[in-house]
Amino acid sequence: MSSAASPVIAVLSQGCAANFGDGEKIARALSAQHPDCSISFEFPTEQPLAFYLNVCTVKGNGTALKLLQQAITTFPQAPVFITGCAPKDFQEEARKISDKITFTSLKALESLDSIAPKGLQNDMRILRQSPFVGIVNIEEGCLDACAFCSTKLVKGRLQSQPEDAIVDQVRRLVDDGCLEIQLSGQDCACYGFDTGTNLANLTQKILAQVPGNYKIRLGMGNPRHILGYKDALLECFQDERLYQFLHVPVQSGSERVLQLMNRKHSVKDFRNFALELQEKFPLFTLSTDLIVGFPGETDADFQETLDLLKETRPTVCNITRFVARKGTVAARIEEANAADTPAVLDSVKHERSAKLFDAFQQIAQENNQRWVGKACTVVSEKQGHRAGTTIARNCAYRPVALQGNIPAGKALQVRITKAEPFALIGERL
Repeated sequence: MSSAASPVIAVLSQGCAANFGDGEKIARALSAQHPDCSISFEFPTEQPLAFYLNVCTVKGNGTALKLLQQAITTFPQAPVFITGCAPKDFQEEARKISDKITFTSLKALESLDSIAPKGLQNDMRILRQSPFVGIVNIEEGCLDACAFCSTKLVKGRLQSQPEDAIVDQVRRLVDDGCLEIQLSGQDCACYGFDTGTNLANLTQKILAQVPGNYKIRLGMGNPRHILGYKDALLECFQDERLYQFLHVPVQSGSERVLQLMNRKHSVKDFRNFALELQEKFPLFTLSTDLIVGFPGETDADFQETLDLLKETRPTVCNITRFVARKGTVAARIEEANAADTPAVLDSVKHERSAKLFDAFQQIAQENNQRWVGKACTVVSEKQGHRAGTTIARNCAYRPVALQGNIPAGKALQVRITKAEPFALIGERL
C-alpha cells in the first residue's frame, strides 16, 4: 500500500485476527483523514509520518513493548500512537520507555472524520493487509469474567454488530476479490446474544445471501455459548464454503481449576462437543487452548488436563504457562498465595507445559497423518519459512507446504505426501 512518492503512515498490528481487523479499520480511517499519505502494514525502511501500534498484551506486555522500543529506536522523530489491548499496567510500562507516545483507540480515530473511509467506497479496493483475506469483526467484548483475562478490562461487555451490516461487508469483500473471510471477535460464540441472534444464524445468513468462490473461517468461541445452538452450527459445516475449523478454548481439564478460573463451562461440556464434532467430521481441525500452572493447580489437576488432551485429540493446541496480569482476579489469587490456591513454581510450570507439548505433538502428528495420500483443493497463502516453498490452506484450514514460489490466492489440486505435527506436505497434481 505504501508509495515512495507520498508520506507513509505505518499501522502495525499484533495478536488475534480481531486485532488485525481493527488495524485495517484504523488504516481506512487514517487513509480518509490523510488522503495524500499511503498506509504501510509493515515496519518501514524510511521514517514514517507516524506509527500506529495496534498492540496485543493477552500473553503479557513483552511483545508490545518490544515493538514500541523498535519504533522509537529506529525512528525517534516519528510520532507514536498506541491502540489495541493496552491495559493500565502496559501503559505505565510504555511511558517508562518514552513519554512522547499517545494512547488512542479505534473509536477515537474513526470519530475524527465523518467522511467514509476511501477503502469502503464502491469504486476502490478495500484497504486491507491481504488482497485475498477479508477480516470482519462481528463483535467486541464478551459475556464472561475469566479470572486470568485482561482483555475485558479493555474491550468491555459484548457489543454485536448488526447481521445485515456484516452480510453487506462480507459481500463487498467477496466482490473485491477475497477468497477467505475471517469472522472475528473477542468471543464469536456469544455473537448476537445482545441482539437476539447467534453465530449459527449469522453464518447461515451469509451463506444464503453471499454467493461466490470463498471460504469462511469462524473465530474463537467459548464452549458454553456454543451449546445453545450447537446443532445449527454443526449443520453450517456441511457447506463447503465454511472451513472445517473451530477454535474452542477449554483452558483446563480439571473442574476445580475451571471454577478457580471462573470459566462457566464444564470439562464434560467441552469433551462431549469435541467428540461429537470429530464423529461428524473426522478430518475437522479442532483448536483449543490450555493454561498450566494456574494458582492452586495440583499434580492431579494437571493429570486431568493431560488426560483431556489425549481424549479429545485437538489438531491445534495453544499451550500457555500462567502469568498473572495486573488488575485481574488471578493476580490477586496468586499474590494471596493461600493454602488452597498456592502459586505454582515456575519450574513446575515448565515441566507441565513440556509434558503437554510432547503429548500434543504426537497427537498432532497422528491427526495430520490421516491426510497422507488424499487429494484435495488448496489455496496458496504466503511464502513458507523454508526457502522456495509456499504455504497453502486446505478445506480444514490445515497448512500445506508446497515446493515453489506460488502467488497468493491461487487454487491448486494437490496430493498430501507427508505429515508433520504442524503442517502437511503436498505435491501439485
